Amino acid sequence: MGQYVTVQGTQTYYEVAGEGEPLVLLHGGGMTVESWAQQIPALGGHYRVYAPERSSHGRTADREGEMSYAGMAEETGHFMDALGVGAARVVGWSDGGAVALHLALRRPELVRRLTLIGARADNSGGTEDGLALVGGSEENLDAVRQMFGGLYCALSPDGPAHFEVVLQKWQRMWQRMWQRMWQRMWQAGPGIELSELGRITVPALVMQGDHDGVQVEYSAAMMRSLPMGQLAVVPGTSHALPLEKPTLVNQLLLDFLREEAPLPLMFALS
Repeated sequence: MGQYVTVQGTQTYYEVAGEGEPLVLLHGGGMTVESWAQQIPALGGHYRVYAPERSSHGRTADREGEMSYAGMAEETGHFMDALGVGAARVVGWSDGGAVALHLALRRPELVRRLTLIGARADNSGGTEDGLALVGGSEENLDAVRQMFGGLYCALSPDGPAHFEVVLQKWQRMWQRMWQRMWQRMWQAGPGIELSELGRITVPALVMQGDHDGVQVEYSAAMMRSLPMGQLAVVPGTSHALPLEKPTLVNQLLLDFLREEAPLPLMFALS
């Protein structure tokens, strides 16, 4: 069911489903709540699922100023505060995973279990194709328009004409005429050193497709950097693994997220 709540002065759209302990789903860059269509019904059978749309995404208006992963994590924390969600299981996909990492580092009291899908702490973990998408060429800018323009124009309260304004925040070209802010954010990456992940002491699952935009080796390094990290590589999938193999992804999520899930043997012995 779609609702709005005021977050830092912005009417923020979110959907909520199910009953039980809270679970927060954080969508990818340029995406909307609909990207979780295959997960919300399955997870909502076990948890109270909250799926917000961040500012400049979907039905939530743009806000003044630059975008940053840290800023979006702050926004997410305020969203959870506004609804009184408290400590929750947090699942972030792509950019949402980067936001979830920042949230876990900045507001650890809000994160009980953490799942990162197709996410990375910094850009060193990106594949060549994954980094090329945000590399700044006009061809890639058109690709971003094609992927996200229709969703934005259909749903944004700012109207279709505002998409180019938002795109300017997403993209930054090296040439002065293309100073675009979201691209600057993407090129900089989440900006988290792997060593910082040691501060995240809750159980954390790193998940990706075997043909994702993240290197499998990098996800393994993230897992090893998390004190209670686990790794899942979903075969035959890309960066869109929650859409491509939803049944398998949902089962992995439910198995990891349940509170009584036993720790691996080596965790138990350590």
